[in-house]
Parts: sequence; C-alpha cells; structure tokens
Amino acid sequence: MSSDKEDLELELPEDLEQEMFEHYRFVADKGQSQLRVDKYITNHMEQTSRHRIQLAIEAGYVRVNDVIVKANYKVKPLDVITIMLPYQRRGLEIRPENIPLDIVYEDDDLLVVNKPAGLVVHPGFGHFSGTLINALAFHLGLSQDADAEDERMGILVHRIDKDTSGLLLVAKNDESQMILAKQFFEHTIKRKYVAIVWGNISEDSGTIEGNIGRDPNDRMRFKVFPEGDQGKTAITHYRVLERFGYVTLVECVLETGRTHQIRVHMNHIGHPLFNDDRYGGDRVLKGPIYTKYKQFIDNCFEILPRQALHAKTLGFVHPRTRKEIFFDSEIPADMQALIDKWRAYSDNMKEKMELE
Repeated sequence: MSSDKEDLELELPEDLEQEMFEHYRFVADKGQSQLRVDKYITNHMEQTSRHRIQLAIEAGYVRVNDVIVKANYKVKPLDVITIMLPYQRRGLEIRPENIPLDIVYEDDDLLVVNKPAGLVVHPGFGHFSGTLINALAFHLGLSQDADAEDERMGILVHRIDKDTSGLLLVAKNDESQMILAKQFFEHTIKRKYVAIVWGNISEDSGTIEGNIGRDPNDRMRFKVFPEGDQGKTAITHYRVLERFGYVTLVECVLETGRTHQIRVHMNHIGHPLFNDDRYGGDRVLKGPIYTKYKQFIDNCFEILPRQALHAKTLGFVHPRTRKEIFFDSEIPADMQALIDKWRAYSDNMKEKMELE
C-alpha cells in the first residue's frame, strides 16, 4: 500500500496552475471511511462517469486539502476535495468579439491557433475584452452570460505571454482538455521556440537547468533559485541557429513549462532576450558605444517593439486518434525583419574586417 506522501506527489505545471478556478468542493464527513478519491467524487457527482473523473485526476485537476492527488489517494474524515479547472465558472460574462484568428488546424476536438504578439490570452485585470478567449467565444459561437449553456470559451491547454507570438493549443471539449493537459503534465508535448538574445553565446548548444519561481523583490518577474531552495524545476535546451556578433538567433526546446521560462533562463546565463523590457533586454547590452550603433539598436527596437520570442512548432498526440501530429508556423514579419536587419549589419561588419 502506498503512503500518504506517495499519494500526494503530483505537481501541477505552473503554466496551468496560475489560471485555475474552483468548480466543485466536497468536505468528507467525520465518519467517512477511507475510499479512493475517484470513487468518492463519482459517488457525489452522479451525472459524471468515473472515467471522466479519472481523466480530471490525471490532468492534475483534483486536490485534497489544496494538494494535487492521484486516483488511489484514500479520502479521510474532514478532507476537503476540490476540482479546479482552467476556466472560470459561469457567472463571469465573456463577450464574444469578432477578433480575427489565424487558425492553423481545427477539428471536433481541438484547434491550433497562431497567436500574434500583443494579443492577451485570458481576460483579467486591465484586460476584460480584446483577448484570445473573447475571440474564441465568437469563433465557437459560445457565450458566458447568465443564460449560457456553455461554461467555457474553448479551453486553453497552455499559454504564452502577451508579447510572444506563436502556436497555442485549444481543446473544444472536457475530455480533450484532460488528455492534452496530461501530456503537458508528463512533459510529452513537443515545443520549439525561436528567440534572438543579446550576446554571442559561446557554445553551439546547451541545456539550462535551474528552479524558477517568482522574484520576491518584484512580483512581475521570475528568477532562477538555487536547486532545492525554492521555485520549480525548469529545463531549457537551446541550439544556436545563426550568429550576428552582438546578438544570437537560437532555437529553444522546453522540457518543462514554467512561466517566462525561456526569458528567465536566457537572462540567467547572461543572454536576455532582445527588447525584453522585463528582464533588461530593452537597452544596449553588447556592441560599441558609438552613437551610430545606438541609433541602429533604436531602429531595431522600433522594428520589434517586444521581446524577440516566437513559439514556432507544436507536437502532441491527438486525444481521439491517438496519433502524433506536428504543426509549424512561420517566423512573424516583425521578427523576420529584425533578423534580416541584424544579418545585413553582421555581413557588413565582416566585409569591413576583411578589407582591413
């Protein structure tokens, strides 16, 4: 028999954890006999199958006393069992808005969206409209007013930052959401990003490992903490695609999915993303002190007025067909223009050095 500690060993990925909302809560009676949590919930939600509950548990959506549990956890007297889902319960009105979506793929179970930079994903403080969720509500013909029959606006399986462009996976039903979320939980989703970072990275490839947690001195930032100290395990693999002298074009593969992971990890090794204002990349960090060069950098910032990060590829196992599928997106025009400008600058510098 497994111990309580073993039963409570699950950890929810941080990119899901930040947008979880309580949908159901149960408090076990004082005389409650020990019973598997999946069986307990099924007994208290007669309209829901045990299989559906098990999928929710596998996706990390079921907690006992605020700790994520596995299906074999035994409910004890006075345990508080909650079901947390990554979308608001009915009651928060989300207006459908006719915002254009670049849909890369869609079927009855899911859709893949190529999100432009600048589009906020979730409604929240300061962003109650004009978000990807509002656009999905319109596209799917859903509403979330008081008379709505649907509680969700398309269920985002993961997120990317407002000023990051690229591919996002959206589930269209609960079962797909749970199956896809489980893949994120088990780190089997395949994601590749391209980024432009400050500096000439010394190695052609490498791996960055370091616990990531919220910076206690600035709640809007995250930082790398010493292993075992605080934060959550985070692993990023990178590969140099092209060198431009003072900046480097890299490909990043996420093994985990922490908030701001690439931005934090690259900053941690001394190569913050180009024009990343939150992590210090929005000023001249490498290169000469000449006024002409500073003007060149200012022009680059105007071309790409955001962090230079794009979620380029996405691969996962389809929840219905169980076949692995992959999607790729073009580097957006603003980022490609920046790459072209740096490439021309680098080529010009090489020509001058050869002439000398």
